[in-house]
Amino acid sequence: MVWPMSKLSEIHDWLQVRLPELLAEHRVPGAAIAVYAGGEVVDHAAGVLNNATGVTATPDSLFQIGSVTKVWTATLVLQLADEGVLDLDAPVRRYLPEFALADGAAAAVATVRQLLCHTAGFEGDIFTDTGPGDDCVEKYVATLGGTSQLFPPGELFSYNNAGYCVLGRIVEVLRGKPYDACLREFLFAPLGLSHAATGPYEAILHRAAVGHLQPDPDADPVPAPIWALVRSNAPAGAMLAMRPRDLLAFVRMHLDGGRAADGTAVLSPASVAAMRERQVTVPVSGLMGDAWGLGWELFDWPGGEVFGHDGGTIGQSAFLRVAPEQGVAVALNVNGGNPFALYTAIFPHLLRELAGIEMPALPVPPADPQPVDAARYLGTYESEVGALVVTQDGDGRIWLEQTPRGILAELGGKAERSELVHLHGDVFLPAEPTHGVHLPQAFVGDDGGRARYVHSGRATRRTA
Repeated sequence: MVWPMSKLSEIHDWLQVRLPELLAEHRVPGAAIAVYAGGEVVDHAAGVLNNATGVTATPDSLFQIGSVTKVWTATLVLQLADEGVLDLDAPVRRYLPEFALADGAAAAVATVRQLLCHTAGFEGDIFTDTGPGDDCVEKYVATLGGTSQLFPPGELFSYNNAGYCVLGRIVEVLRGKPYDACLREFLFAPLGLSHAATGPYEAILHRAAVGHLQPDPDADPVPAPIWALVRSNAPAGAMLAMRPRDLLAFVRMHLDGGRAADGTAVLSPASVAAMRERQVTVPVSGLMGDAWGLGWELFDWPGGEVFGHDGGTIGQSAFLRVAPEQGVAVALNVNGGNPFALYTAIFPHLLRELAGIEMPALPVPPADPQPVDAARYLGTYESEVGALVVTQDGDGRIWLEQTPRGILAELGGKAERSELVHLHGDVFLPAEPTHGVHLPQAFVGDDGGRARYVHSGRATRRTA
C-alpha cells in the first residue's frame, strides 16, 4: 500500500501535539516513536532521558528494546538455518552437547524450534549474573543444570527468557563468536544501523535513556539504580538499545522478504515467512499476543495480519506492531511511568489511521462478576521469581497474593494481594489494575481435579 506523505505528515503533527500531553498525563519521563508506512518513516520524541539530568529525548536517542531482542536472536538462528548448518527440529544437544536441565529426559529431547516458540517447558525467569565478559552466555547456560521442568517439551506455551539465552549460545557456538559480535556482524552491519548498541559501552556514545521506577504507585518516577539487567541475558533482551528508526530498519527487512534497504540479503524469504507461521496458541491473551511464531508474537485482531513483540527492562519498555499487508509498522520506546497507558493511547489511533486495523481494548473486569466455585484454583503456585497463593474468603471472594523472589525482590518488589474476578471459563482478572492494566490470570492443566498452573503468559506451577 502506498501512502501519500501528507498522511504521514498528519501522523507526525498528531504525535507532536499528543505525545507530550500523554507523557505528562501518565508520568512518563520520556519516549521516542517511529512510524513506517508506504516505504517512509516519520519519528518523534518528547520528554527527558533522565529525570536527574534533564537531558531531552530526541528521535535519535537510544532506548533499551528489552525482549524485542528475542526477534533479533531468532533472526540470527534462522540465518544459520538458511546456511544449512542448523536444523530447527534437531535437539538442542546436537549443537550444545553439554545442555542440561534438572529433568535429563526433557533436556535430551527439547528442540531449537521449541526454544524459539517458548514451548520447551523449563523454568524461564532465571537472571543469573555470570559476569560482564564475552563468555557470560556460555557460563549462564552451564548454570541451568538444576532448572526445573514445568511440563514436557512441546506441551504448552510458557514465556521463557532462559530459552532465548540458550539460543544465543547456539549462535555463538555455530559462529565461533560472542553473541554481541554476531549481532553487529550479521544484523547491524547489513542493515546499516547507526544508532544501535549491544551494551552500555556503545550506548554511552549516543543520547541514551535511563529507566525510571516509582517507589510507590503515587510517587513520581525516579532513575533506576542500574542501567540494565545482567549481560548473561543479552540474547533474551537484557542489553540491546537503539533508536526507533533503527528498529524499523530491522522490521523493514522482514517486510521486504529478508532484504535490507540496499538490497543486501539478510534472511531468506522462506525464513521470513516461517518466523510468522503460527506455532502455538497462548493460553491467555491480554498484553501478549494470541499466538507465537518463531520469535514473533502474533495478534488475532480485526483488519488483517498483525505481528510484533514487546519488551521490558529496568524501567524501560518497548512496543512494536507490524501490519504486513498494509506495509505499516510502529515502534515506541518508553523510559518509565505508565508505559501501557501510553501504548493504548497511541497504537489504536495509528493502526486504525494507517492500516485499518482495530486494536482490541485490553480486558477489564465485568461490571457484575458472577461468583464461581473456586475449589479448582485454590492453592500455592511457585516459580524462580515469585510465589502465588490463591485463597477464597467467607464471602466467596477470590484473592491472589503475590510475593516476589529473586531479581524482582532485589529490585524492591513487594508482596501484593489483589482480588480476582471471573472473566470467562478459567480466566480471571484482578479487580484493580496495575499501571492501568488488568493482567489476565488463567488456570490451566489438571492436577488431580485442580488447576496445575496459573498462566499469565508464563506458567507458574502448583506446589501445594
